[in-house]
Amino acid sequence: MQDEHTAPLLDYYTRHHASTQWRAFLTALAEEFETQLETAQLRELMARIGVRFADAHPAIACATLDDLASFFNKTWSSLDWGFVNLVEQNDYLAIEHFCAPLAAFGTAGAIWTPAFLEGAYQRWLHALGAGTLALQQVETGNLHALEFRLAKAA
Repeated sequence: MQDEHTAPLLDYYTRHHASTQWRAFLTALAEEFETQLETAQLRELMARIGVRFADAHPAIACATLDDLASFFNKTWSSLDWGFVNLVEQNDYLAIEHFCAPLAAFGTAGAIWTPAFLEGAYQRWLHALGAGTLALQQVETGNLHALEFRLAKAA
């Protein structure tokens, strides 16, 4: 999805997406969090916040992957939190989340802030019947998309 023409546009969007009134505050908040908590603890905290978010925005019934993608995209779009692409593979479902404004937490937060999305997606998917399937973030090298995979627990 990303090439030499779209990369600068996405870089710009990522830097300017979060409101300027929040960027300095969120960066300072992230820096303070990092002095008080280890990365694993920060990921756990963000995942719990994601669960609370999902509880406040409950999933609607989804009969197909298109329905699920539509629910995700309506939810995130209403909050200006980017968009989602679902990719069904043989042994997992990939959730690609583009343009989340998590960059507002600063570059160091990139390691732990995506756990917010992971927690929200896990909660929604569990509520929709994912049962024992586990959701996990995977590193793709794409600076503008976060990927989570739903698969059988290892």
